[in-house]
Amino acid sequence: MTAKVILNPYANRWRSQARWPETEAALRAAGVDFDLAISQFKGHVADLVEQAVREGYAPIIVSGGDGTIGDAVNGLARAARSPDEPLGPLGIMPTGSANDLVDNLGLPMDLMEAARVIRAGNTRSIDLCKLDDRYFANNSAAGLEPYVTIKHESIRHIKGIARYLIAALLAILDKPEWYGHVRWDDGEYNGPLTLVSIGNGPRTGGLFFMTPHARLDDGKLTFAFGYRKTRWQMFQALPRAMKPGKGNYVEMDGIYEVHCTRVTIHLDHPSPSHTDGELFPYFIQDFEYSIQPGRLRVFSP
Repeated sequence: MTAKVILNPYANRWRSQARWPETEAALRAAGVDFDLAISQFKGHVADLVEQAVREGYAPIIVSGGDGTIGDAVNGLARAARSPDEPLGPLGIMPTGSANDLVDNLGLPMDLMEAARVIRAGNTRSIDLCKLDDRYFANNSAAGLEPYVTIKHESIRHIKGIARYLIAALLAILDKPEWYGHVRWDDGEYNGPLTLVSIGNGPRTGGLFFMTPHARLDDGKLTFAFGYRKTRWQMFQALPRAMKPGKGNYVEMDGIYEVHCTRVTIHLDHPSPSHTDGELFPYFIQDFEYSIQPGRLRVFSP
């Protein structure tokens, strides 16, 4: 079958478009037969993926970053014939800024190698997560994390990982906080909240491990939440959020990490939120998270 490649030219601030000749050459060299569609506006990737699936294209390959992948899985889900039909396979050509899911999957960042993985045809099934009616593949959050994303999108003259770090520092200085009621499979929490992060994979934002013990195929949401009372306590947590293992911020007082299949959250006032790094266009006060184990198939070494 002919693959459909969906290019998100806006990913990584237009660098995805600039890298298209390299991406195309890698796919051609690997022997991948494909037609191309180019996203024209925010959310268009989901529409293009849905249309491609309905037209019989397989597999679907995206060229972009985590937000592009997040849109793609929503397009796959919309085209599915039933709510539990397996989705994919999905191929990834990593041309985004952080490429967190690619890192969490252990996929190559090199485009020639990424194309060879797709051509080889080996797949892996990973869990698919959902916030209300929006699917995501890697992570979602309320509170501080999407607040950082807002800061990140406002920074124009700094590129790459440094932009994420500076955005985090600016967000901490603002010290946003909420009071929330959180419930999961066998527990609940009532109290102040600085952050709420839901992970399918451990890494997000290029250098942060907000849910360090998350696994993509364990059938569980990994849920980190907590409260840091002062800016200094928040600053202390920042470098520890960059530790992938022992010493991570979830070991600090007032921070918790749990594994569950469902999470509901009610906040005292609306919060920004995101799925796979893409901000919702409105703030949210009530959240419902769930997981669909092993539903998404991705090309993997």
